Amino acid sequence: MAHLHLTGDPAADDLLSKDPFALLTGMLLDQQVAMEVAFAGPQKLHERLGTLDPATIAGYDAEEFTAAFREKPAVHRFPGSMAARVQKLAEAVVDDWDGDAAAIWTHDAPSGPEVLKRLKKLPGFGEQKAKIFLALLGKQLSFDGEGWREASAPYGEADAKRSVADIYDRESLLEVRETKRAAKAAARAEKSS
Repeated sequence: MAHLHLTGDPAADDLLSKDPFALLTGMLLDQQVAMEVAFAGPQKLHERLGTLDPATIAGYDAEEFTAAFREKPAVHRFPGSMAARVQKLAEAVVDDWDGDAAAIWTHDAPSGPEVLKRLKKLPGFGEQKAKIFLALLGKQLSFDGEGWREASAPYGEADAKRSVADIYDRESLLEVRETKRAAKAAARAEKSS
């Protein structure tokens, strides 16, 4: 796996780079918090639980797992609901992929559209999140399934600065953040006109 630079924290980025379930979990957490906070979440969980093994997380007592989310600094601003979502994600990885998160994009050498379909079946992965994750796989993790750019459009576009798939360093993080800010401002302006 390539080395990702999504959080600004070397330990968190190292975990994301080595552990496919950590990366999936970071993507799941990427809502209503800054991208760096979301993708640093798996490292916080790993430190608190001692593991990110999907089977262990799926079998964790829900209250204890939520307590790990709430511990300061919290893993997410909505610890209860996001802890439940991470456990559901872990259950899906165990039940559907024998506990191997990477199998979602490696098993049977799938095409881009097939990986998109697999991602959209995961709890918490709607169309947009699945497309962004597919773009991340293609742009940074050497996934080369046929049609991945088209299936992840518009996030798969070369030289885009739209999402976490386009973050390689601090500068690109700021560019992505500015693109998102401008898109939100344009949407607000359109809505009020």
